[in-house]
Amino acid sequence: MEKLRRILKKAKNRLFPLRNVVGVGLGYKERDNEKTGDLSVVVFVSRKEHHRDLEPNDTIPRTIDMVPTDVVEIGEVKFLTERTGKWRPAKPGISIGHQQITAGTFGALVRDNETGEVLILSNNHVLANSTNGQDGRAALGDMILQPGPYDGGSQDDAIAVLHRFVPINAELRTPDCRVAHLAERIENRILRVVRPDYQVQFLKAEARGNLVDCAVAKPLSPRLVSPEIVEVGYVNGVAAMKPGLKVQKSGRTTGLTRGEVKYIAATLRVQMAPDTYAIFTDQAVADLQSAGGDSGSLVLDGENNAVGLLFAGSEKYTIINQINHVLDQLGVSLVTGKEDKE
Repeated sequence: MEKLRRILKKAKNRLFPLRNVVGVGLGYKERDNEKTGDLSVVVFVSRKEHHRDLEPNDTIPRTIDMVPTDVVEIGEVKFLTERTGKWRPAKPGISIGHQQITAGTFGALVRDNETGEVLILSNNHVLANSTNGQDGRAALGDMILQPGPYDGGSQDDAIAVLHRFVPINAELRTPDCRVAHLAERIENRILRVVRPDYQVQFLKAEARGNLVDCAVAKPLSPRLVSPEIVEVGYVNGVAAMKPGLKVQKSGRTTGLTRGEVKYIAATLRVQMAPDTYAIFTDQAVADLQSAGGDSGSLVLDGENNAVGLLFAGSEKYTIINQINHVLDQLGVSLVTGKEDKE
């Protein structure tokens, strides 16, 4: 091994100036993705090119001092970006949240179809604290923090205010009917006589399902935000989801991940909190890796066309709102890279 280290040290200065070379190392040579058992000088390149496309001086030799070489495409090597810190301007793919929640993901920038204002897109449960609009969990004008509270965000980190949301209807919710409230109070007075440690609570079954979990916030200044998604780039447009579609997302917790849409037109019972569920219809299910805090991430195809908004998941799958429902319900359009450059 010491002999190989000496050979590598000697070859390093010779290899680094070559086109696409970003590093060197030692490892077992591979053929057809299987180890051969032969130690080699590994040459890391940003991308592989055919010999005929390279100048003679840029061709990596097959051996160096009788030791075989192995060319490995590693891509561009970068510092890993901290998604939970404070960013200015803030970009989609990083931590954000309503003042009363933990943290979610800044999904994208959108434009109000009526006013033309640029707004921040994410989930209702990220920007509006899972409100149905009547429960007092959130109100228009509430502060939106970047980073989210769980990641250390405070009022000094306010970046926007809650501007609009689509209510989330739980399967069961507290009724707003006066008769129900009166009956509840009467029954609790009677119950306290015999079982003071018990209490009656009426819950109304909610027949309506949900299409989306989404909301928008208005930046305190347009200069505080950018439409460029971390590790993805600019949105190019909008496309429809279908089974087999390859997708990607950039999220606060798991960063950039890729997967495939497995199912569409799904109706699912989604847990909002312990003992609280909501029915969501016309959803997509993908094997896209995600975790808590990735909620709100924009989901895109391989051409950077937006196809959905990530909002839920299980141990195996990620659940995604259809992007056309999100945009229609909020009355907004995505800010694209083309628009940003004009």
